[in-house]
Amino acid sequence: MRIGILTGGGDCPGLNPAIRGAVCRATDYGDECVGLVCGWQGLLSCETEPLDLTRVDDIIDRGGTIIGTSRTNPFKDPALVQQTIANIAQLHLDALIAIGGDDTLGVAYKLAGMGVNIVGVPKTMDNDLSATDFTFGFDTAVSIALDAARRLKDTAMSHRRIIVLEVMGRHAGWVAAYTGIGSGADYTLIPEKTVDWDDIVAHLTTAYHRKKYAFVVVSEGVQVTRAEGENLDEFGHMLLQQRGVGPEVARIIEEKMGISTRSATIGHIQRGGSPTLFDRILGSRVGVKAVDMIHAGEYGKMAALRGTEIVAVPLAEAVGKPKVVSKEWMDLLEILAK
Repeated sequence: MRIGILTGGGDCPGLNPAIRGAVCRATDYGDECVGLVCGWQGLLSCETEPLDLTRVDDIIDRGGTIIGTSRTNPFKDPALVQQTIANIAQLHLDALIAIGGDDTLGVAYKLAGMGVNIVGVPKTMDNDLSATDFTFGFDTAVSIALDAARRLKDTAMSHRRIIVLEVMGRHAGWVAAYTGIGSGADYTLIPEKTVDWDDIVAHLTTAYHRKKYAFVVVSEGVQVTRAEGENLDEFGHMLLQQRGVGPEVARIIEEKMGISTRSATIGHIQRGGSPTLFDRILGSRVGVKAVDMIHAGEYGKMAALRGTEIVAVPLAEAVGKPKVVSKEWMDLLEILAK
């Protein structure tokens, strides 16, 4: 078979191991793999590059994606949808592997409904994709955030300050929740919970009196002030670069408590760098599974982690509704923040 592989949406560690896993498994079947350059854009422009063992030999420990990515949405224009389908035939592709998050897999789901032979591989550093327990990229992102947290806590202690760390997370606060728990944060703000300044001040006052500093983690998607006039991407999502949640939270804390407060935003640093062992293995496993799904004719599905097993689940279960932080996790954050 001739299999097209694309990566869409934001990059994250684990994409290259997933590409490598797919190519390695395809080799067992005698398949040919081609990379569609820069996601759905590559399919629209017919820009491809060969993917063989030589190309993927040394990419398991590399961040990002060797075939590029974009946030191109073919379904923003019916003409682009028809062009996408026509180009699949023009490129002589027997099947497609779409590696991405809710937006990329949402396109894959719609194409599957139109008869395209396509399978999905879940990717998002936010870990907010339904139907899978974890997505690769998340473990690396949280590990990077934890390293930043340790450094910031050291300086907060030294200067008797409060420091706010802003991490990624648009609709779901998994990165913030895991960072908050793993770093021993005194307070964690996530999009799933309404900001309560009285509660924040009470917690931080107690923590500061006990140890003469305090540490706060906040997700970039938290609504601190009303967001207006923000630009949208091709999938209709607000671009959060200019929102400045961390600095705003720090400003309000200092205003309410009268204690010197600073903020730090690690931003895209979380997206790059070598993937953790967990993400290398998970990426490799779902890449292998995607090719097995193609040969089993399990189109319209994605390779998901359920417990310790990689299984095929319908794309319909994965897209459209983000997996958000549950009350159980919110309760745990409350218990551990003293």
